[in-house]
Order: sequence, then structure tokens, then C-alpha cells
Amino acid sequence: MKIKKGFASDNWSGVCPEIMQALEEVNPAHNEAYGELNDPVTEAAISKFKQHFGDDIAVFFVYNGTAANVLGISQLMKSYHAVVTVGTAHLNEDECAAPEKFMGSKILKVETEDGKIRAEHVKPFLTSFGFQHHAQPKVISISQVTELGTIYSPQEIKALADFAHENNMFLHMDGARISNAAVALDTDFRSITVDTGVDVLSFGGTKNGLMFGEVVIFFGKDKGKDFEYLRKQGMQLHSKMRYIAVQFDRYLTDDLWKKNASRANQMAKKLAEVVSQFPELKITQKVKANGVFCTMPPELIPKLQQDYFFHVWNEKPSLVGESFKNNEKEVRLMCSWDTNEEDIDGFVDLIQKYLK
Repeated sequence: MKIKKGFASDNWSGVCPEIMQALEEVNPAHNEAYGELNDPVTEAAISKFKQHFGDDIAVFFVYNGTAANVLGISQLMKSYHAVVTVGTAHLNEDECAAPEKFMGSKILKVETEDGKIRAEHVKPFLTSFGFQHHAQPKVISISQVTELGTIYSPQEIKALADFAHENNMFLHMDGARISNAAVALDTDFRSITVDTGVDVLSFGGTKNGLMFGEVVIFFGKDKGKDFEYLRKQGMQLHSKMRYIAVQFDRYLTDDLWKKNASRANQMAKKLAEVVSQFPELKITQKVKANGVFCTMPPELIPKLQQDYFFHVWNEKPSLVGESFKNNEKEVRLMCSWDTNEEDIDGFVDLIQKYLK
């Protein structure tokens, strides 16, 4: 049976062959549980992260991105602190209130058209400093790539980190798609994290070919002191740690991360090119990474979703300088490490068929 790949999310994709092989190779051995020091697989993966980020880091493996975000930020905060993030961020919209439940802290959201936070968005909250009736801003959280498919430049990240540190705050990066961002910027991981002043990173791999697992990385080992206890309390200590670790070891070997992300980004650019040829469809965000945002007539969406599923992103889209029909909807089309030209051609053929 021919398998059609949809464009719902890069989370929908399978495990890339190299990662599956790594899991199979590590499976026969008996290793120390919980990633203890005698587990060579976990130690090898941590060493690989140090090659990319430097020695002064603390690396902790967890199951998923929600845990990486919530626990990583929790390490830097007290219950009376607050996180400043953009309204569209996963931390605010898609964590099922996990930050509020487990951190016991407040989220202060800002609204921006491009999904990116700048210092001027945070400044209004600084008036709360020293006022005992208000939650105290402590962490700024950004996503790289953002939920709108936009990307922070190294200069933008450094400016925000400098602002945070000048005001006794920390900068957290949700790097669920950090590989796609690095490829789009034609740079390495370090130049958009360590070198720019990021304090804690949620390093993702599941969206780019891994089976499961994410990583919390503290830049400056002191920031990660005693985090292993918080991870255990947060129910994120994997007993057979090697199955997470070996994936990241292989992911960071021979630029597999770059190969997978490059494919996803390239396919998104191709998808945007062919979609933009239809006057009924309009691209709403510049395609920087592996996501394409566009408007569609509402009657077209369910027809396409029967064969190539994707999500409606916004029921009432708008763009500066543009006006759309009231009934148009904005959709998000995500490409993955295994998206190919045949997938895109099949999708486009259906669009042509239904728009006749």
C-alpha cells in the first residue's frame, strides 16, 4: 500500500534509519540504569554535546519537550517569579498549563506579529521589580524556530540575552526545531546559544528524526546544580537512559541533524513555491525553516485533509498591507526529514483538481 505523508507536523514523521539502527545496536547490551556514570552510552552522548557547545555545560536527558521546557525553566525560578514569553509559544498555548501547575509561577505573555520577542516587549513588566504584590519577572523564553516559522538571528538573541542579564533575568530557548534554525542560518548550534548568552536550552530531536527524547542543557554547570533531583521529581528520569542517549549520540554524529533538517527546510521552500502559484492560496509568513503558512478557501481544506492531513492554524488570518476574504483560513503545512518531492507533487495535484 502506498503511504501518503501529510503536512500536519514534523512530529508525525517516523524515525530516520540511522537512529533506528543506533537503537538496535545498543539494545543487546546491559548497561547501568538511569544514565549513571558507568553507562558508556550516556557518557558518549554527553561528550558529543560538549563537542558542539563546549565543556562548561550540564546535560540532562528527558522524555519530551514539555518536560524540557518546564523543568529547565523551573531550575531558574521560584514560585513568585514569572516567565515572559510570546502568546503563540508552546509554553503558553500548548503545554496544557503544565508551567503553571509544576512551576507554580505566572506566565506574562506578549503579542507580536512575527512570533519573536524583543526587549521593548519585556520592558513594561520591569515595573514589577521590588513590588511585593506582583510576580517578579525572572525568565524570558523564546522559541527557535518560532511557532510562526520565523527565526531569531544571533544578533537578536544576544540583544535579548544582554537585556535579560542586565535586569537580573535569564534567557531560555525552546529549541524543539533548533536544527532547522541552524540550517536556515547556515551556522552551528553554539553561535545561536552559548555565544549569544542563552542560559538554558531545550534541545529537540523528536521533530527531526528521533523516536523520543529531548535534552535540557544549562550553559554554565552551576546553573544545572541539583537538577537531577528536579528531573526525578518531575517523573522524567528514564531508567534505560541509553535509549534516549544513543539517539542523540548518533544525531550529533556525521551531521545527521543537519542532513535531516536540510531536507525538511528544502521541501518547505519547494512547497511554498508551488503553493504560491495558486491565486486562491496566499503565503502569510516568509518561509525560513520547515513550515509553510498560507490561507486557503474553507471548502478546499477538508477535501485536501482526506489525503494529506494538516492543521488549520488561524480561523481569521490577516497580514499587514494585505486583506483576505472573511471566510479564508490560515493553515500550517509542516515538512519533515522524510518529506519528498512526490509528497508535494501529490498534494499539488489535489489542489489543482479541487480548484477547477
